[in-house]
Amino acid sequence: MTTPPSPSPTRTAPSEPGQPAPGRPAARKLIGVIVAVPLLIGFVLWAFLWPNARGGPHELPVGVAGPAQATAQVAEALEERGDAFDVREYPDGDAARRAIEQREIYGAFVVDGTGSPEVLTAGAGGAGVAQLLVTVAEAQAGASVEVTDVVPPPPGDPRGAAFGASLLPLVLAGIAAGALVVLTGLRGGRALLALTGAAALGGLMATVLTHGWLEVLAGDWWQLAGTLALMVFTGGATVAGLAALLGQAGIGVGALLLMMLGNPWSGAASAPEMLPEPVGMIGQWLPTGAGASLLRSVAFFEGNAAGFPLAVLLAWLLLGVTAMLAGARLRREQPA
Repeated sequence: MTTPPSPSPTRTAPSEPGQPAPGRPAARKLIGVIVAVPLLIGFVLWAFLWPNARGGPHELPVGVAGPAQATAQVAEALEERGDAFDVREYPDGDAARRAIEQREIYGAFVVDGTGSPEVLTAGAGGAGVAQLLVTVAEAQAGASVEVTDVVPPPPGDPRGAAFGASLLPLVLAGIAAGALVVLTGLRGGRALLALTGAAALGGLMATVLTHGWLEVLAGDWWQLAGTLALMVFTGGATVAGLAALLGQAGIGVGALLLMMLGNPWSGAASAPEMLPEPVGMIGQWLPTGAGASLLRSVAFFEGNAAGFPLAVLLAWLLLGVTAMLAGARLRREQPA
Protein backbone atom coordinates (compact mmCIF):
# COMPACT_ATOMS: atom_id res chain seq x y z
CA MET A 1 0.00 0.00 0.00
CA THR A 2 1.48 3.29 -1.04
CA THR A 3 1.79 5.98 1.60
CA PRO A 4 0.57 9.37 0.33
CA PRO A 5 3.20 12.06 0.35
CA SER A 6 3.05 14.41 3.32
CA PRO A 7 1.99 17.96 2.45
CA SER A 8 4.75 20.44 2.23
CA PRO A 9 4.79 23.15 4.90
CA THR A 10 2.91 26.30 3.99
CA ARG A 11 5.14 29.21 3.25
CA THR A 12 4.10 32.81 3.50
CA ALA A 13 4.43 34.49 0.16
CA PRO A 14 6.82 37.38 0.29
CA SER A 15 5.18 40.78 0.08
CA GLU A 16 5.35 42.50 -3.25
CA PRO A 17 7.72 45.42 -3.58
CA GLY A 18 6.01 48.62 -2.44
CA GLN A 19 3.36 46.76 -0.38
CA PRO A 20 3.29 47.13 3.46
CA ALA A 21 4.29 44.16 5.53
CA PRO A 22 1.42 42.29 7.24
CA GLY A 23 2.29 43.67 10.67
CA ARG A 24 2.51 47.30 9.64
CA PRO A 25 -1.24 48.22 9.75
CA ALA A 26 -1.55 46.99 13.33
CA ALA A 27 1.60 48.88 14.31
CA ARG A 28 0.25 52.06 12.76
CA LYS A 29 -3.02 51.71 14.67
CA LEU A 30 -1.09 51.16 17.88
CA ILE A 31 1.01 54.26 17.35
CA GLY A 32 -2.09 56.21 16.34
CA VAL A 33 -3.87 55.42 19.61
CA ILE A 34 -0.78 56.22 21.69
CA VAL A 35 -0.40 59.61 20.00
CA ALA A 36 -4.08 60.52 19.67
CA VAL A 37 -5.04 60.15 23.33
CA PRO A 38 -2.46 62.66 24.71
CA LEU A 39 -3.36 65.09 21.93
CA LEU A 40 -7.05 64.79 22.81
CA ILE A 41 -6.30 65.34 26.50
CA GLY A 42 -4.23 68.40 25.67
CA PHE A 43 -6.94 69.84 23.43
CA VAL A 44 -9.73 69.34 25.99
CA LEU A 45 -7.65 70.82 28.82
CA TRP A 46 -6.71 73.77 26.61
CA ALA A 47 -10.32 74.42 25.62
CA PHE A 48 -11.74 74.14 29.14
CA LEU A 49 -8.97 75.32 31.47
CA TRP A 50 -7.27 78.08 29.50
CA PRO A 51 -10.28 80.48 29.55
CA ASN A 52 -10.56 80.09 33.33
CA ALA A 53 -6.84 80.17 34.10
CA ARG A 54 -6.28 83.29 31.99
CA GLY A 55 -9.63 84.90 32.63
CA GLY A 56 -10.12 88.54 33.62
CA PRO A 57 -12.06 91.61 32.53
CA HIS A 58 -11.53 92.72 28.95
CA GLU A 59 -13.54 95.79 27.89
CA LEU A 60 -16.16 94.97 30.53
CA PRO A 61 -18.92 97.60 30.21
CA VAL A 62 -19.41 99.44 33.52
CA GLY A 63 -20.93 102.78 34.40
CA VAL A 64 -19.92 105.74 36.53
CA ALA A 65 -22.84 107.88 37.66
CA GLY A 66 -22.96 111.25 39.39
CA PRO A 67 -21.76 114.83 38.91
CA ALA A 68 -18.88 115.18 36.48
CA GLN A 69 -16.49 116.58 39.07
CA ALA A 70 -17.21 113.65 41.38
CA THR A 71 -17.00 110.87 38.79
CA ALA A 72 -13.81 112.04 37.08
CA GLN A 73 -11.50 110.47 39.66
CA VAL A 74 -13.35 107.12 39.64
CA ALA A 75 -13.43 107.00 35.84
CA GLU A 76 -9.73 107.82 35.64
CA ALA A 77 -8.85 105.07 38.13
CA LEU A 78 -10.83 102.53 36.11
CA GLU A 79 -9.24 103.58 32.83
CA GLU A 80 -5.77 103.16 34.38
CA ARG A 81 -6.45 99.41 34.43
CA GLY A 82 -5.79 99.20 30.69
CA ASP A 83 -8.44 97.42 28.66
CA ALA A 84 -10.14 95.91 31.70
CA PHE A 85 -13.18 98.20 31.67
CA ASP A 86 -15.27 100.04 29.11
CA VAL A 87 -16.27 103.03 31.23
CA ARG A 88 -19.54 104.79 30.42
CA GLU A 89 -20.77 107.88 32.24
CA TYR A 90 -24.34 108.54 33.41
CA PRO A 91 -25.84 111.64 35.02
CA ASP A 92 -27.30 109.84 38.05
CA GLY A 93 -27.98 106.49 39.64
CA ASP A 94 -31.41 106.09 38.02
CA ALA A 95 -29.90 106.30 34.54
CA ALA A 96 -27.28 103.73 35.52
CA ARG A 97 -29.99 101.39 36.85
CA ARG A 98 -31.87 101.58 33.55
CA ALA A 99 -28.66 100.80 31.67
CA ILE A 100 -28.10 97.72 33.83
CA GLU A 101 -31.67 96.51 33.31
CA GLN A 102 -31.26 96.92 29.54
CA ARG A 103 -27.98 94.97 29.65
CA GLU A 104 -25.92 97.89 28.39
CA ILE A 105 -23.55 97.61 31.37
CA TYR A 106 -22.85 95.00 34.04
CA GLY A 107 -22.84 97.44 36.94
CA ALA A 108 -22.09 100.99 37.97
CA PHE A 109 -20.32 103.12 40.56
CA VAL A 110 -22.55 105.92 41.90
CA VAL A 111 -20.59 108.74 43.51
CA ASP A 112 -21.51 112.18 44.84
CA GLY A 113 -18.15 113.29 46.17
CA THR A 114 -19.24 113.24 49.83
CA GLY A 115 -18.51 109.62 50.79
CA SER A 116 -17.89 106.09 49.62
CA PRO A 117 -19.47 105.17 46.28
CA GLU A 118 -22.54 103.00 45.96
CA VAL A 119 -22.04 99.96 43.73
CA LEU A 120 -24.92 98.87 41.52
CA THR A 121 -24.63 95.26 40.41
CA ALA A 122 -26.68 92.65 38.52
CA GLY A 123 -26.25 89.31 40.26
CA ALA A 124 -28.38 87.62 37.60
CA GLY A 125 -25.96 88.85 34.96
CA GLY A 126 -23.02 87.04 36.55
CA ALA A 127 -22.14 86.64 40.20
CA GLY A 128 -18.41 86.76 39.46
CA VAL A 129 -18.73 90.10 37.70
CA ALA A 130 -20.78 91.56 40.54
CA GLN A 131 -18.18 90.49 43.10
CA LEU A 132 -15.40 91.94 40.93
CA LEU A 133 -17.06 95.36 40.87
CA VAL A 134 -17.50 95.34 44.65
CA THR A 135 -13.84 94.41 45.12
CA VAL A 136 -12.69 97.21 42.81
CA ALA A 137 -14.88 99.78 44.60
CA GLU A 138 -13.62 98.73 48.04
CA ALA A 139 -10.02 98.91 46.86
CA GLN A 140 -10.51 102.45 45.60
CA ALA A 141 -12.48 103.63 48.64
CA GLY A 142 -10.29 101.84 51.17
CA ALA A 143 -13.39 100.72 53.05
CA SER A 144 -16.59 98.75 52.60
CA VAL A 145 -19.14 100.19 50.20
CA GLU A 146 -22.90 100.09 49.85
CA VAL A 147 -24.04 97.47 47.33
CA THR A 148 -27.41 97.40 45.54
CA ASP A 149 -28.32 94.41 43.39
CA VAL A 150 -30.48 95.88 40.63
CA VAL A 151 -31.23 92.52 38.98
CA PRO A 152 -30.77 89.87 41.68
CA PRO A 153 -30.50 86.16 40.88
CA PRO A 154 -33.51 83.88 41.46
CA PRO A 155 -34.05 82.40 44.93
CA GLY A 156 -33.10 78.91 43.78
CA ASP A 157 -29.70 80.01 42.47
CA PRO A 158 -28.34 82.87 44.61
CA ARG A 159 -24.75 82.42 43.37
CA GLY A 160 -25.55 81.72 39.73
CA ALA A 161 -23.86 78.31 39.81
CA ALA A 162 -26.93 76.45 38.58
CA PHE A 163 -27.25 78.70 35.53
CA GLY A 164 -23.78 77.76 34.31
CA ALA A 165 -24.36 74.10 35.11
CA SER A 166 -27.68 74.03 33.24
CA LEU A 167 -25.98 74.81 29.94
CA LEU A 168 -24.20 71.47 29.54
CA PRO A 169 -27.36 69.31 29.68
CA LEU A 170 -28.95 71.47 27.00
CA VAL A 171 -25.87 71.11 24.81
CA LEU A 172 -25.85 67.34 25.30
CA ALA A 173 -29.56 67.21 24.48
CA GLY A 174 -28.95 68.96 21.16
CA ILE A 175 -26.04 66.68 20.28
CA ALA A 176 -28.05 63.59 21.24
CA ALA A 177 -31.07 64.71 19.20
CA GLY A 178 -28.98 65.28 16.08
CA ALA A 179 -27.05 62.03 16.53
CA LEU A 180 -30.22 59.97 17.01
CA VAL A 181 -31.73 61.40 13.86
CA VAL A 182 -28.61 60.42 11.93
CA LEU A 183 -28.17 56.95 13.45
CA THR A 184 -31.83 56.01 13.01
CA GLY A 185 -31.63 56.85 9.31
CA LEU A 186 -34.25 59.63 9.34
CA ARG A 187 -33.85 62.07 6.47
CA GLY A 188 -35.45 65.10 4.97
CA GLY A 189 -38.84 66.07 6.31
CA ARG A 190 -38.99 63.19 8.78
CA ALA A 191 -35.67 64.18 10.30
CA LEU A 192 -36.84 67.78 10.58
CA LEU A 193 -40.12 66.70 12.19
CA ALA A 194 -38.28 64.47 14.67
CA LEU A 195 -35.96 67.31 15.70
CA THR A 196 -38.84 69.75 16.05
CA GLY A 197 -40.84 67.43 18.28
CA ALA A 198 -37.86 66.44 20.41
CA ALA A 199 -36.80 70.07 20.89
CA ALA A 200 -40.31 71.24 21.77
CA LEU A 201 -40.84 68.53 24.38
CA GLY A 202 -37.28 68.95 25.65
CA GLY A 203 -37.84 72.69 26.12
CA LEU A 204 -41.03 72.04 28.10
CA MET A 205 -39.31 69.45 30.28
CA ALA A 206 -36.36 71.76 30.97
CA THR A 207 -38.69 74.64 31.87
CA VAL A 208 -40.68 72.49 34.30
CA LEU A 209 -37.47 71.53 36.09
CA THR A 210 -35.54 74.81 36.06
CA HIS A 211 -38.41 77.27 36.40
CA GLY A 212 -41.21 75.42 38.13
CA TRP A 213 -39.37 73.05 40.48
CA LEU A 214 -35.82 74.27 41.17
CA GLU A 215 -36.52 77.99 40.55
CA VAL A 216 -33.08 78.60 39.07
CA LEU A 217 -34.58 80.43 36.08
CA ALA A 218 -37.16 83.20 36.11
CA GLY A 219 -39.05 85.20 33.50
CA ASP A 220 -42.10 84.38 31.41
CA TRP A 221 -42.78 80.62 31.41
CA TRP A 222 -43.58 80.24 27.71
CA GLN A 223 -40.80 82.55 26.53
CA LEU A 224 -38.37 80.52 28.59
CA ALA A 225 -39.69 77.25 27.18
CA GLY A 226 -39.36 78.59 23.64
CA THR A 227 -35.78 79.70 24.29
CA LEU A 228 -34.76 76.33 25.70
CA ALA A 229 -36.46 74.51 22.83
CA LEU A 230 -34.69 76.74 20.31
CA MET A 231 -31.32 75.95 21.90
CA VAL A 232 -31.93 72.19 21.64
CA PHE A 233 -33.34 72.52 18.12
CA THR A 234 -30.36 74.54 16.91
CA GLY A 235 -27.87 72.11 18.41
CA GLY A 236 -29.63 69.11 16.91
CA ALA A 237 -29.93 70.72 13.47
CA THR A 238 -26.24 71.68 13.53
CA VAL A 239 -25.16 68.10 14.29
CA ALA A 240 -27.59 66.53 11.82
CA GLY A 241 -26.68 69.03 9.11
CA LEU A 242 -22.95 68.39 9.48
CA ALA A 243 -23.60 64.64 9.39
CA ALA A 244 -25.64 65.06 6.21
CA LEU A 245 -22.63 66.68 4.56
CA LEU A 246 -19.74 64.77 6.17
CA GLY A 247 -21.29 61.46 7.11
CA GLN A 248 -21.18 60.19 10.68
CA ALA A 249 -17.95 62.13 11.19
CA GLY A 250 -20.18 65.21 11.22
CA ILE A 251 -21.49 64.13 14.62
CA GLY A 252 -17.98 64.51 16.03
CA VAL A 253 -17.53 67.89 14.36
CA GLY A 254 -20.85 69.07 15.78
CA ALA A 255 -19.90 67.89 19.26
CA LEU A 256 -16.60 69.76 18.93
CA LEU A 257 -18.38 73.02 18.07
CA LEU A 258 -21.17 72.73 20.60
CA MET A 259 -19.45 71.19 23.62
CA MET A 260 -15.66 71.15 23.37
CA LEU A 261 -15.44 74.77 22.23
CA GLY A 262 -18.92 76.19 22.66
CA ASN A 263 -19.44 75.29 26.31
CA PRO A 264 -16.20 76.64 27.87
CA TRP A 265 -16.18 79.64 25.51
CA SER A 266 -19.79 80.64 26.20
CA GLY A 267 -19.09 82.80 29.26
CA ALA A 268 -22.18 81.36 30.95
CA ALA A 269 -20.43 80.96 34.29
CA SER A 270 -19.32 84.61 34.38
CA ALA A 271 -19.49 86.82 31.28
CA PRO A 272 -17.99 86.74 27.76
CA GLU A 273 -15.90 89.80 28.64
CA MET A 274 -14.26 87.81 31.46
CA LEU A 275 -12.69 85.33 29.00
CA PRO A 276 -9.33 85.78 27.23
CA GLU A 277 -9.50 87.54 23.89
CA PRO A 278 -10.72 86.57 21.35
CA VAL A 279 -12.39 83.59 23.03
CA GLY A 280 -15.26 85.63 24.43
CA MET A 281 -16.12 87.10 21.04
CA ILE A 282 -15.81 83.78 19.19
CA GLY A 283 -17.98 82.04 21.78
CA GLN A 284 -20.86 84.45 21.15
CA TRP A 285 -20.88 83.47 17.47
CA LEU A 286 -21.26 79.78 18.34
CA PRO A 287 -24.67 78.25 19.13
CA THR A 288 -23.80 77.50 22.77
CA GLY A 289 -22.59 80.98 23.65
CA ALA A 290 -25.44 82.66 21.80
CA GLY A 291 -27.92 80.37 23.54
CA ALA A 292 -26.50 81.19 26.97
CA SER A 293 -26.73 84.94 26.33
CA LEU A 294 -30.28 84.64 24.98
CA LEU A 295 -31.34 82.52 27.95
CA ARG A 296 -29.93 85.04 30.44
CA SER A 297 -31.72 87.91 28.70
CA VAL A 298 -35.07 86.12 28.59
CA ALA A 299 -34.87 84.69 32.12
CA PHE A 300 -33.65 87.75 34.03
CA PHE A 301 -33.71 90.91 31.89
CA GLU A 302 -37.15 90.78 30.24
CA GLY A 303 -35.64 90.03 26.84
CA ASN A 304 -33.34 93.07 26.73
CA ALA A 305 -30.24 92.64 24.51
CA ALA A 306 -31.71 89.43 23.07
CA GLY A 307 -31.54 90.50 19.42
CA PHE A 308 -27.97 89.50 18.57
CA PRO A 309 -27.89 86.06 20.24
CA LEU A 310 -31.31 85.25 18.76
CA ALA A 311 -30.05 86.15 15.28
CA VAL A 312 -26.97 83.93 15.75
CA LEU A 313 -29.08 80.95 16.84
CA LEU A 314 -31.51 81.37 13.94
CA ALA A 315 -28.61 81.60 11.48
CA TRP A 316 -27.12 78.31 12.76
CA LEU A 317 -30.58 76.73 12.69
CA LEU A 318 -31.14 77.80 9.09
CA LEU A 319 -27.73 76.48 8.02
CA GLY A 320 -28.32 73.18 9.79
CA VAL A 321 -31.80 72.62 8.32
CA THR A 322 -30.56 73.57 4.84
CA ALA A 323 -27.70 71.07 5.12
CA MET A 324 -30.10 68.35 6.32
CA LEU A 325 -32.48 68.82 3.40
CA ALA A 326 -29.66 69.21 0.85
CA GLY A 327 -27.92 66.07 2.11
CA ALA A 328 -31.15 64.06 1.90
CA ARG A 329 -31.75 65.24 -1.65
CA LEU A 330 -28.23 64.32 -2.75
CA ARG A 331 -28.63 60.83 -1.35
CA ARG A 332 -31.91 60.35 -3.24
CA GLU A 333 -30.25 61.41 -6.47
CA GLN A 334 -27.31 59.02 -6.09
CA PRO A 335 -27.61 55.83 -8.17
CA ALA A 336 -28.17 52.58 -6.32
